[in-house]
Amino acid sequence: MDVMPKWAEVILVPLISLLLAAVISALVILGIGEDPVAAVKLMVQGALGSTYGWGYTLYYATNFIFTGLAVSIAFHARLFNIGGEGQAMLGGLGVALAALYIPWPHWSLALLGATAGAALFGAAWAAIPAWLQAKRGSHIVITTIMFNFIAAALLNYVLVNLMRPKGSMDPATARFPEATNLPTLHDLLAPLGISFSRAAPANVSFLVAILACVLLWLLIWRTRLGYQIRAYGFSESAARYAGISPVKITMITMLISGGLAGMMAINNVMGEAERLVLNATEGAGFIGIAVALMGRSHPLGVFISAILFGFLYQGGAELALWTSIPRELIVVIQALVILFTGALDNMVRMPLERIFLSLRLPREPKPERKPVEPAN
Repeated sequence: MDVMPKWAEVILVPLISLLLAAVISALVILGIGEDPVAAVKLMVQGALGSTYGWGYTLYYATNFIFTGLAVSIAFHARLFNIGGEGQAMLGGLGVALAALYIPWPHWSLALLGATAGAALFGAAWAAIPAWLQAKRGSHIVITTIMFNFIAAALLNYVLVNLMRPKGSMDPATARFPEATNLPTLHDLLAPLGISFSRAAPANVSFLVAILACVLLWLLIWRTRLGYQIRAYGFSESAARYAGISPVKITMITMLISGGLAGMMAINNVMGEAERLVLNATEGAGFIGIAVALMGRSHPLGVFISAILFGFLYQGGAELALWTSIPRELIVVIQALVILFTGALDNMVRMPLERIFLSLRLPREPKPERKPVEPAN
């Protein structure tokens, strides 16, 4: 029986960890001579105080949802996929090939094709480390990290030597055709009479990310495959005894994980840049690890924590623009969030478990006092 109720595990532990990270971050801001209260107000105003700020917050959050889901599905099988960055890079290549070389008549069809291309390339890049672990015993953490660098080198070669337009010095592809341009949230909300900033990069891929959260929840907790993935993650030996193939689960889980990471490219490559450029991922693959940790590998938790990290990214940009606080401080805040929600998780969990355990333990009844018999 669990010591803590589920709501405390999913909500209370991350919330307290986040508050501790916020307190330490405030002390850091004080240490560099700035007002932490004013800094928080500026971050909130810049990230959430306008549709322009919300547009950037949701744009960053969309990237983190995809990469967070990619890490989460791997976590359920006790696999640590740190290759989301490289898989997202190769997903961008799949998007570029689909957008540039197939004449799409409408953005909706282009979105389907680009999503398939992104997922296929991301899954293919994850399949190699998965096969090396399943068949050769190679540690998936090491192989996925190394494949990030290989993906960066491969993408650099492809952009510079194969897909760069003639006469261009920029290591990037040509702009995608207009028919492949995804509608922004402004375009989607305007027919409903809702005003939203035209300049904000948030686009229809945010809705795709929400759909991915729902589908992954259904997969993990409502399908036989999801049960097998979770069973394998709980105990490999028990899963083997039950007839679950470790090779099959490792391969399928990593293919899904790589596909989700690759799908991030429909947001940043197809939706925002509208062409493939170097370093389009901007570290989102690594942020996905923190998002999955804070979200407890649950799609709803991943969605909420992705919004938080989107807020940190956009709010940090506002701090760097309007104050003397360096943008690198946001990296420090992110590191503190990761530290408290990941490495120091037990520092919060263990005291809470003791509290809930003490509330559950029945109180020992006081011994009854026997009446004293009168002496004869």
